[in-house]
Amino acid sequence: MKNLPVYVTQPHLPPLEEFIPYLKEIWDSKILTNGGPCHQQLEAALCDYLGVKHISLFTNGTIALVTALQALRMTGEVITTPYSFVATAHSLLWNGIKPVFVDVDPDTLNLDPAKIESAITPQTTGILPVHCYGVPCDVGAIQKIADRYNLKVIYDAAHAFGVKDSAGSLLKHGDLAVLSFHATKVFNTFEGGAIVSPDAKTKQRIDYLKNFGIADETTVVGPGINGKMSEINAAFGLLQLKHVDGAIEKRMAIAQRYRLALSEIPGIRLLPEPVDVHQNCAYFPILVTESYPIARDALYEKLRTENIYTRRYFYPLISDFPMYRGLQSAQPDRLPIASKASAQVLCLPIYPALTIEDQDRVIDLIRKK
Repeated sequence: MKNLPVYVTQPHLPPLEEFIPYLKEIWDSKILTNGGPCHQQLEAALCDYLGVKHISLFTNGTIALVTALQALRMTGEVITTPYSFVATAHSLLWNGIKPVFVDVDPDTLNLDPAKIESAITPQTTGILPVHCYGVPCDVGAIQKIADRYNLKVIYDAAHAFGVKDSAGSLLKHGDLAVLSFHATKVFNTFEGGAIVSPDAKTKQRIDYLKNFGIADETTVVGPGINGKMSEINAAFGLLQLKHVDGAIEKRMAIAQRYRLALSEIPGIRLLPEPVDVHQNCAYFPILVTESYPIARDALYEKLRTENIYTRRYFYPLISDFPMYRGLQSAQPDRLPIASKASAQVLCLPIYPALTIEDQDRVIDLIRKK
């Protein structure tokens, strides 16, 4: 019998019967959106779980990014990474902001603080780093630069749900942090996202902006958007939150099995494990280097023929897409580390329901070259 498909990620779905009471509660309340009971409960529960004071739920992470930039009134140029999902840079274009791409650190694949200062111009108003694969950026170094040049910092924390560094929640760093709750994420609400704010005043402005700028029945305070999360999505988030610790534990076990099995294969490079970090193991990337017997794309296709669907994440670079590649900062010779990583990276399957047998299939195929 042919092996069943194995995907790079799959949504974690708790038992359906556990969701039915939430649906009945929504049905009985007749409140489907606009900050209803489930929405309010999820915001409170996430603040408690994540160790933050203020969070605003959104219909998705991209709208949250767009709104975060508006909330801080960022304009001109913003320094960001080319090694991310396109939504990171798209959010800048939607706000009429020019992305300025800076190369990444070879060990974390996060924005390299040593490259930031040379990219700052009089038009620079902020920095938009990404905690890539849930690995923390060098938040201390980035904040020092931001303070020196009076810049705002918004962290794209789409991969960083539940991640903690030595100071606690990674989401406390920067002026704002933006989460994604897409179906493929460690914690999901089918579709969804959130902004973590440092104070109640900033949260209030964000909450106005995500609801068309409406302050009350007759007052509109800004050109907002419809970014509200529905009650159905919020209810699913409440259910997911009950299971997320167990899901992360399973991810961690899978990641450790990969690390032990692949660490000594010639030509396969693993990113170093971050020190003093509580990880969520959102992804498991490997880099297929020149010394591996076949190229990255050949390994990608080989695995596909065996019904194993990995992902070249992130390939191409954002800076390679037509709407960005004309920028001076997008030229490949300015981004050598990101360009090399993009040509080598392969994210392997990792999700709570991945069986040992299927993981061993992945490992054996990589070993056999």
